[in-house]
Amino acid sequence: MIELEKPKGKGHGDWSSNIALKLASKLHQPPQAIAEFIVENIEQPGYLDKVEFAPPGFINFTLSNVWLYESLAKLCREREVFGHIRKSSGEKVQVEFVSANPVGPMHVGHGRWAALGDTLARMLRAVGYEVSSEFYINDFGNQMNIFGRSVVARYQQCLGVEAEFPANGYQGNYIIEIAKEIIAADGNKYLDLPAETQVEIFTQRAYKQVLNNLKHILTAMNVHFDNWFSEQWLHRSGYLKETIAELKVKGHLYEKEGALWLKTSNFGDDKDRVLIRANGEPTYFAADIAYHRHKLERGYKKLINIWGADHHGYVKRMQAAMVMLGAPEDTLEIIIGQLVNLFSGNRQIRMSKRTGEMVTLEELLKEIGSDAARYFFLMRSPDTPLDFDIELAKSQTSDNPVYYVQYAHARICSILRKAAAQEVKPDGFKANLELLTADPELALMRIIAEWPLILKQAAERRCPYRLTQYAENLATSFHFFYHECRVISDDSQLTAARLSLVDSTRMMLKNVLSLMGIGAPEKM
Repeated sequence: MIELEKPKGKGHGDWSSNIALKLASKLHQPPQAIAEFIVENIEQPGYLDKVEFAPPGFINFTLSNVWLYESLAKLCREREVFGHIRKSSGEKVQVEFVSANPVGPMHVGHGRWAALGDTLARMLRAVGYEVSSEFYINDFGNQMNIFGRSVVARYQQCLGVEAEFPANGYQGNYIIEIAKEIIAADGNKYLDLPAETQVEIFTQRAYKQVLNNLKHILTAMNVHFDNWFSEQWLHRSGYLKETIAELKVKGHLYEKEGALWLKTSNFGDDKDRVLIRANGEPTYFAADIAYHRHKLERGYKKLINIWGADHHGYVKRMQAAMVMLGAPEDTLEIIIGQLVNLFSGNRQIRMSKRTGEMVTLEELLKEIGSDAARYFFLMRSPDTPLDFDIELAKSQTSDNPVYYVQYAHARICSILRKAAAQEVKPDGFKANLELLTADPELALMRIIAEWPLILKQAAERRCPYRLTQYAENLATSFHFFYHECRVISDDSQLTAARLSLVDSTRMMLKNVLSLMGIGAPEKM
């Protein structure tokens, strides 16, 4: 792939391209010859200072300061949409994430997927896609039955009735809390009902309590979904049966040992998969296929799912099913996220959802707040495990990256308040930005000017962690600039130019934090 990247070493320009290396085999010429030809014949507009060849076949571009001044002026005009692509690509994209079973509290892994999915959706919208975010509610099947029976047992026990707890039941204290809430509202009115009636009533009632709590927590984390899709509907509406019938008509099914199988091995999976068990019950896979068929019928051309590491073996079969439904091979994109290791200083906190011995996402948010949680969840690529230090996330020092970035924004706001008190205001439209020639000024402007490409690459490559890296680089560059360059001085023109740069940095910090769903405080 032909790439335009920032060189790692200094002295290699602002951007470097591997185009000569990629064309060498096609043109049957040495990369150096191709690179030298391009360098000799390329037109150099005003914002390009020089173009140079670098062995073994890279072309390095050094931009002039004109590009920096124009970028700063553009930011002053466009403000919060600077770097955005406002013309729609016309492609409908759906991002599905979290999709936790509504049978218990969310763990910190769900928080990571929430931050990742929500930020990815924001980035994709910013670069021109029509995006919808969705939560798939797994509210059907055996886990719901176990959930209901667990609540019934705790309900009876809380009322002094001996009740055997299901061997595979949910052990967490939250089950007891749900039972107590039912007792507080209705007393023992359900105690004399038949056992199966109790299970049916309590399953639906407890499910709604958990789902409402789940929505409340996600809202507190500044995560909002465009749609919540219930698995129950797939079964009760007959849509799942319609999907099975369609796959049968297309010739993708066969019977074996009383079960109905899907020929996923014909489409890249390592073996065929059961859709309908011998007892007539559909598998989770069957419901997932129906759900994704419904996504296609809603007109989405790109489906992005964020799944936990335990779903890694599920990818090929799901992608195979999409092709069977008639979708292009690249329609379904699955991001597999790795685990979150929670620490408190040097002590790792162990978690177990089944026993209830865990730090829930709700507890984490109460401990450190939404801003810190989202930032820390986004700091690493999702395909790598994340070590999350609660004590670091709470600290108010420069070692805490979210505090460091937010402090830079607050510091800028303080500078602007001081300037306003002296009746000096930034004006990027009138200030002579060409007075900004010092190295710290140019370095800060260069980071600002790189934002449109950073945003586009982060969105297209599904890398929200690039936003945290950018925010920290911008904050570091600002702090260095502020240390080296006096903003308010007796030179009114230079003061105006530097105030414009300071205010532009404030806008950029706020813009980047906003895409991550994080606040930009004016005081700290």
